[in-house]
Amino acid sequence: MPRRPRIDLAGWHHVINRGVAQTKVFLSGDDYAMFLMIVCKAATSYRAILHDYALMPNHYHLLMQTELDNLSGLMKQINSNYAIYFNKKYHRSGHLWQGRFISRYIKDESYLYALIRYIENNPVKAGLSQRAGEYPYTLVSSMMRGVGGVPKCAQNSMLIDQIGYAGIREWIDIQMDKEDYRVVEEIVRQKGIENEKGQRIPAYQKSLEQHFEKCSDRIERNKCIIDAVSDGYTQAEIARYLGLSRASVSIIMKNLTLNA
Repeated sequence: MPRRPRIDLAGWHHVINRGVAQTKVFLSGDDYAMFLMIVCKAATSYRAILHDYALMPNHYHLLMQTELDNLSGLMKQINSNYAIYFNKKYHRSGHLWQGRFISRYIKDESYLYALIRYIENNPVKAGLSQRAGEYPYTLVSSMMRGVGGVPKCAQNSMLIDQIGYAGIREWIDIQMDKEDYRVVEEIVRQKGIENEKGQRIPAYQKSLEQHFEKCSDRIERNKCIIDAVSDGYTQAEIARYLGLSRASVSIIMKNLTLNA
């Protein structure tokens, strides 16, 4: 079964990843700072701009703009380097992230502005702050601390260029309404995203954790492997997540395909 393409096109991307089994991936202020440092180093190498972010205890949201078709390489560098740092610091081993990142390609301006408010209100929705901009690990919060508080790779963010430090408080206080949430959630639910060439690109619908959370026995697990491959995950990614060998997943796929 052919693997669905990743959405690597140059442009704007909403990227999300979570800790495996809801594991917290940030345990101290230094962890948040290190993650942003890694993001900025990767952004420099891959010619990308960080336009917005929210780093939550067990997941993150990044709004990235890539100049080249290289989102996968960018995110691989970010996720792998942070996992190495985190595992070494906390004397742990194994996977830190639930699987490959989830991304949504953005070409609609109304969605873009709704998405920024969605990202910045994520800590409010999670009960970590009372007001957008108060939670310390978002771009708006860093802007409120002044120029020195903004990560280097976000200094050309559209929030700074178009709204500015002086106007950000007033802008972010405009509350998301039902239509804003509807626009964001509709895009997230889509089975594909139309790129600038009018082509429909499949997007990952579930994390690996979601694919396998209800697979209670081996038979159900094997069916879930088929679904995960159909969603675009590679056999190698599935094998790593399940703790199986790549050969085992390949045999399962071959047997199920022959018996279908």
